[in-house]
Amino acid sequence: MLSLRELLSVESPDLAAVASHLDALESPERVAEVRTLNRAHQARLFEAAKGWRPITLADLVPVQRGAMQEVVHEGKNSLPLFNRFAKAFVRPALGDATELWGYNRAGCFVEAVVGPGYFVAYPFEGEGEVLVDYLRVPPKRPEHWPPILSNSARLSRFVYHRTQDILRGVSTHVSIGRATKAGRAMSAWFVLCRQDPPQ
Repeated sequence: MLSLRELLSVESPDLAAVASHLDALESPERVAEVRTLNRAHQARLFEAAKGWRPITLADLVPVQRGAMQEVVHEGKNSLPLFNRFAKAFVRPALGDATELWGYNRAGCFVEAVVGPGYFVAYPFEGEGEVLVDYLRVPPKRPEHWPPILSNSARLSRFVYHRTQDILRGVSTHVSIGRATKAGRAMSAWFVLCRQDPPQ
């Protein structure tokens, strides 16, 4: 069986094969696979995923999750360092299908020096994509999350300020994103893998 890296090492990846491969894995193996992807794999996956699998807020936080109950997406970005992270999402209220709140879980050092990178996520109208918007920060947070900080404060100004991420669906648990700043696409990608809570 081909690995995810091998499936994405061709010029035009077969997204059906990629999705089938990812859906067949158990959660730990799925996370391990997505974390093998380098910048070139992530960039290729992002382009291939355009129009492939529309992603909704329910893909990020399943509808059975209660209000303010977090869902964590383990991730890897295309930076040379500090490239393992997670995005934590919550639904603000039961039945709310308009937006999610969240932040970047990048470890105590990065969160203390740079900031938690709070955002609001909502559907990217007409595109079948989700926009992770750092121009907005949530008004509230779960108690165990770090204090909400403006993305223009500390070193967040150089990382999250004026930034929005575009998310595209890949498989049931996996999405691929690209960062934009001031409306311009950056050479910065990331892949996410949703962790389902224990049954």
